[in-house]
Amino acid sequence: MNYIKALALLLAFLGSHIIQSEAVCGYESCPETKSDMINIHLVPHSHDDLGWLKTVDQYYYGNKHNIQHAGVQYIFDTVVAELSKDSRRRFIQVETAFFAKWWEDQSETKKQLVKKLVNEGRLEFTGGAWSMNDEAAVNYQSVIDQFAVGLKFLNDNFGVCGRPRVGWQIDAFGHSREQASMFAQMGFDGQFFARMDQNDKNKRVDNLGLEMIWDASETLKELDFFTGMLYNHYSAPPGFCFDSLCQDDPIIDGRSYDNNVQSRVDDFINYASNLAGYYRSSHIMVPMGDDFQYENAYMNYKNMDKLIKYVNERQASGSKYNIIYSTAGCYLNSLHKSLQSWPNKTQDFLPHSHEAKSFWTGFFTSRPTQKRFERDGNHILQVAKQLSVLAELSSEKQTKDLDYLRQIMGVMQHHDAITGTEKQEVSNDYDRLLYDAILGGANTASDALRVLTNQPNCEFESCLKLNISECAFTKDNADDLMVTLYNPLAHTSTQYVRVPVKNENYQVTDEKGRVVASELFPVPWQVLALEFRNNDTQHELVFKATVNKIASYYIKKVDKVEDIDSIQPTQIKQAFNEEESKLEVPKRFKKVHSLKTDAQTSDDGETVVQNSLIKLIIDNNTGRLKTVEMNGVSENIEQSFGMYKTARSCHYIFRQDSDLEILEDAFDFTVYEGDSVKEVHQQINEWISQVIRIYEGVNRVELEWLVGPVPIDDELGKEIVTVFKSGIASDGVFYTDSNGREMIKREKDKREDFNPDLSEQPVSGNYYPVTSRMALQDANKRMVLLNDRSQGGASLEDGRLEMMLHRRHIFADGSGAAEAINEQQFGKGLIARGKLYLSLNAVEDKATASERKAEKEIHLPFWKFFSKTSNIQKEVTKSLPDFNDFPQSVHLLTLEPYSNDEVLLRVENFLDQTEGNVVSFNIRQIFDDLGGLEIRETTLDGNLPLSDMKRLKFHHDGSGPNPTAPEYFTSLHKPLAADKSQDASDFSVTLNPLQIRTFIIKKEVA
Repeated sequence: MNYIKALALLLAFLGSHIIQSEAVCGYESCPETKSDMINIHLVPHSHDDLGWLKTVDQYYYGNKHNIQHAGVQYIFDTVVAELSKDSRRRFIQVETAFFAKWWEDQSETKKQLVKKLVNEGRLEFTGGAWSMNDEAAVNYQSVIDQFAVGLKFLNDNFGVCGRPRVGWQIDAFGHSREQASMFAQMGFDGQFFARMDQNDKNKRVDNLGLEMIWDASETLKELDFFTGMLYNHYSAPPGFCFDSLCQDDPIIDGRSYDNNVQSRVDDFINYASNLAGYYRSSHIMVPMGDDFQYENAYMNYKNMDKLIKYVNERQASGSKYNIIYSTAGCYLNSLHKSLQSWPNKTQDFLPHSHEAKSFWTGFFTSRPTQKRFERDGNHILQVAKQLSVLAELSSEKQTKDLDYLRQIMGVMQHHDAITGTEKQEVSNDYDRLLYDAILGGANTASDALRVLTNQPNCEFESCLKLNISECAFTKDNADDLMVTLYNPLAHTSTQYVRVPVKNENYQVTDEKGRVVASELFPVPWQVLALEFRNNDTQHELVFKATVNKIASYYIKKVDKVEDIDSIQPTQIKQAFNEEESKLEVPKRFKKVHSLKTDAQTSDDGETVVQNSLIKLIIDNNTGRLKTVEMNGVSENIEQSFGMYKTARSCHYIFRQDSDLEILEDAFDFTVYEGDSVKEVHQQINEWISQVIRIYEGVNRVELEWLVGPVPIDDELGKEIVTVFKSGIASDGVFYTDSNGREMIKREKDKREDFNPDLSEQPVSGNYYPVTSRMALQDANKRMVLLNDRSQGGASLEDGRLEMMLHRRHIFADGSGAAEAINEQQFGKGLIARGKLYLSLNAVEDKATASERKAEKEIHLPFWKFFSKTSNIQKEVTKSLPDFNDFPQSVHLLTLEPYSNDEVLLRVENFLDQTEGNVVSFNIRQIFDDLGGLEIRETTLDGNLPLSDMKRLKFHHDGSGPNPTAPEYFTSLHKPLAADKSQDASDFSVTLNPLQIRTFIIKKEVA
């Protein structure tokens, strides 16, 4: 009892004196090093996954130890206690989501103690995002958002001393160039990671290249970014794990027969000596930690204290090793002060491989429905954030719902979430979290629309099953329906809208009462056959809509009008006659498909489907796409489907056991032709189908695939792919996006810095992540595939693009989730549905700009809200800011509430240096429309004034003499700072190609 009272008094004393103490954090708080010695930076850390084998909450609270012993709350408790005992001790904290959860439960006294530790550099935040995100399957918008959430929490609670300077991506499964670019744009000085292709690592060990300068952009200037590879994963040296989870011997220094100080110090110095031989400077970093370590930090620090003491005692006998408690930031700062030069890196570290038979390329596609669901989450997040600003929402519930959606989207970027590498129970929990968060975001968006449209009684319901053409609201109210569309893009957009309805006659009108042409298309019978689908709506009403920010369209039933066409089939492959077809249409759908009666095969064996922009030719004998004509270019492009059968693939790894097995049987197909839309419904086999669509005025081909349940009766797993084969002479080269931004050149069987070992897995080793598009070309033609979620893609032959759509396996890899990735729904294998988009173009200057625009429309299309027209009052729509004055290449990347009286505005020139130019525009009108008082510019994340950004600059090998003093990067332009009293000319914004600029607008509050 006396001990507890004494501790309480100590905490109170410390807390009362923290405010008076001057903050000495960051590099100024780093421990002294010795110039004539090898300085060993001991970096205590714990790697804490936001879900993997256990759920987020199970990891935090520490239950279900039978799965994995891990309780994050106890890590914080004991680390803070141990740090407070000795000012030399250090710890780096990475995942802000866990820390924020713990922080909420702490007393004010404990919070003051933690602030003292942060202010003195003893607890250093590193990385600092909401989660340690994956780098292969993520989109840059979501990465920026989740860093913004994490860094804002740290800034709000700890100020400048809570600002991380170093990235710590130690467990991502490969590393993207765009991630390095984003780090640099956020003002980070460098990053460290622990996974690299084994052949790459071996070569770098030999060449002293484990630490390098990454040229993180082909377009943006001054994005050199220091990057370091840890030698022994992110673990303590072998034999020196002092954690309660480990079995290594402690350091025994008493008068004991078991005293092991000499042998332990000898072993450690031997390890340090070897390690020093792999790096260039007189500084080496030794991480001391691993997954969920430091639950009993007393054990860790007690033994590290002894290690430091006895290693440094050897200096009196001539030892050249100096060991200190340190952080990743302090280590990086020491390297910067060493004034050395470093090797250069220009591409990326994907795909990852730790051995010849194991390329980590399966997770690019794993859990395809969850990867799509994450994109839906980002979609409603951007919509809800923008609408919250425009409607000036401020209630506690609306703020909490929006924050929760932000945070859950941060969780979804975690390297065991978006990747699909978690256990099934954890995947289910991610779905639950995201579903709840999406509902909250959708409700917030609805609240905003009620304000902005002055329609307080309208429902503005969202439908989350539109991917299977199902919406309960439209089923019951299609005769009394208002469809309100929100456009999250900067510029007015024209897109086609599809609404699930019953087979009736309908009329669509716009807000001015003008009739809008519409067509009724049948839902594919394969979708109707989904056991879990409500089949009241078997058709979709399709019409074209043009939206600036908000627009409503009205649907009502009519007897029969000329403005709507119920589309009938115009061409059916003969195999669909029941006598000839191998695939029997379920009885309950025969009524729908009895429409297909009199259509005959064309004499020339081809079916032509075309509009004013695109011409498709279908081979009647095979049912396959045969030729594409668009943009003045014609090319024979044949699409097929196939599978790799394997007994050894898992969540992470795609292991090819045999050659690709193409599905050779002819496809059954039916053509539906309207004035605005043409559709080819294809049946590939019993569990794969597809709809090919072309829309009038839309310059790309849409291919909506349906795959599953993937059969495993033969006790073999399957990787399901689609292949587009052309005659384009691509010479082994193709291109994939990096997190939805810049494109990276890929060459078959090659890497930038080393020769990959493809002796066992030549297919898997040529797969790359595709988060938005992949392309190939020759001197004349370019073929592009865009997608609606992260997938793995490859070009294994000239002129051929291959995309993996779905995976199902029975092999439980012991190194990962310890279970097979065998997703099921309703007792059967998971069925996935998604979209690819095909484009063919001539190779011309800036021709790829249209691909960039298509990426934005696919990533952030209109969000649909549904209401009953009977609830509409006389409309008085609130005036909204107009972003159409932005140049066409400028994207409204972010518009969101930043604080009670501040708004964050983030704009992007989305064209690269080969596609676009420098653009300038003025944001004074936007500033005024948002009620602006002042505006300031920040780094990419929104939390550091750009005027304060000062990044460490490192010297490249071969770039001239080494500098004589440390050098730094600062902003290349004068940061914008203005208030409402200043001239409009002070609000001018210039954007170089691919440049993103971020502003905080302080606004008037009613």
